[in-house]
Amino acid sequence: MDLTGKFLVAMPGMGDPRFDKSVVLICAHSAEGAMGLIVNKRVEEVTFSGLLEHLKIPRAPQGREIAVHFGGPVERGRGFVLHSPDYRGGATTMKIEGGYGMTATLDVLEALARGDGPHRALLALGYSGWGPGQLEAEIARNDWLTAEADAGLVFADDDARKWTGALRSMGIDPLSLSSSAGRA
Repeated sequence: MDLTGKFLVAMPGMGDPRFDKSVVLICAHSAEGAMGLIVNKRVEEVTFSGLLEHLKIPRAPQGREIAVHFGGPVERGRGFVLHSPDYRGGATTMKIEGGYGMTATLDVLEALARGDGPHRALLALGYSGWGPGQLEAEIARNDWLTAEADAGLVFADDDARKWTGALRSMGIDPLSLSSSAGRA
């Protein structure tokens, strides 16, 4: 199973509060493990403008403001820009199946500060990671649903509706989900 470019949608009974009602875009998945970014949890205390100032990256008047998200609990001091495929940072941009790119170098931040860069983008601080077989075990335990990723949801401004939107894209009414799982 390769979930690269797909959504993980947290089930209501998720045992880890950091992932409660999370929507995660899986950026890489192989036998060695998986890496993804939570796309629906903003970091309210950090703004893109403030981050640029902290990094001493000058912002042009036409510079963009993008949302800053909690990407996951691993390496929370590291930033990842998830973006549309129109931006190519050369070898520093990782192509993600489904029409996404991820760049973790300053060049994409500098481009956004100038008003250039990718058409659509969000910045994630930290990432979500799983060791070999860990994600598959969590899916088997009914912690996650998997779904086709939708760029409209990934880059939507309304983070509060991304979880319900991802469920509805699968034909699931969020009110019909139970927080306890079972086997038939």
